[in-house]
Amino acid sequence: MHKDNFPSHISQNPNYFHIFAGYLKYPGIMKKFLTSLVILAALAVMPASAQINFGVKGGMNFTNIKLSYENLVNKSAEGWFVGPTLKGNIPIGLLSLGADGAVFYDQRRSKTEYNGIEESIKQHSIIIPINVRLNVNILKLLGAYVATGPQFGFNVGNSDVELNNMSAIRNHFQFKKSQFSWNIGLGVMLFKHLEIGAAYNFAIGKTGELKDMTKQDILDSAKQKSVVVSAAYYF
Repeated sequence: MHKDNFPSHISQNPNYFHIFAGYLKYPGIMKKFLTSLVILAALAVMPASAQINFGVKGGMNFTNIKLSYENLVNKSAEGWFVGPTLKGNIPIGLLSLGADGAVFYDQRRSKTEYNGIEESIKQHSIIIPINVRLNVNILKLLGAYVATGPQFGFNVGNSDVELNNMSAIRNHFQFKKSQFSWNIGLGVMLFKHLEIGAAYNFAIGKTGELKDMTKQDILDSAKQKSVVVSAAYYF
């Protein structure tokens, strides 16, 4: 993409040009950015009739990092998360449309077994899920919802995990510094303040890589999948 193809006020400003050219060079990044921008815009332009609620949410995740290297066996393991959350809804009769977002401290574990020796791969992250949601208000004190949207994760722990059960060849699992994934979930709303839900979270792109640290070879790459159960209390 050449500068001449951009409008003059952009092409004449090198900062504008490099930003636009960078996004066009990596369409996957552009798609993630635009998806998140649309959802955030939906939250920002909610009318005055929208119901906005702030709360706290936490729960457990059951994660599996799938690796197919040699005799490596993958197993799910439990973790947890907690943090503030915000949701907005626009009532439409028995239905309401809305969105929610949150910032969580998230700890995930997955287990690997190699030649009969089991070991955990642990990850510490700050995650930011943003969902659009459809709510069904069955009764004043009871409802249900479905939700879906992107999730952004940023590694805050050790990204390099040595697998001691494979130490004869010095293998490490290295997490990417950031991950992009997607959530699909549903749940129930009780007494206007409490929500209990479940979701399936799957990585889009690589979660990390299995490396031979002696030869600096990439042996395998992995995608992370999680089943999440949660409870939220809105004030």
